[in-house]
Amino acid sequence: MEHKPATTYIVSVFEKPHWRTVLTTKDKQKAFDMAKEIGDKVRVEEITPKVKKR
Repeated sequence: MEHKPATTYIVSVFEKPHWRTVLTTKDKQKAFDMAKEIGDKVRVEEITPKVKKR
């Protein structure tokens, strides 16, 4: 049985001097909607864990 890792999207906003995570979700559209709503100095990261080989 093969298990496909789930992608996680992280929305972060820059607040001096660091990036602060605002939202962590598995829904890509929700992540981009939140980033658009926030406006400037926002980034969306996509993280997909690697599959461990046996």
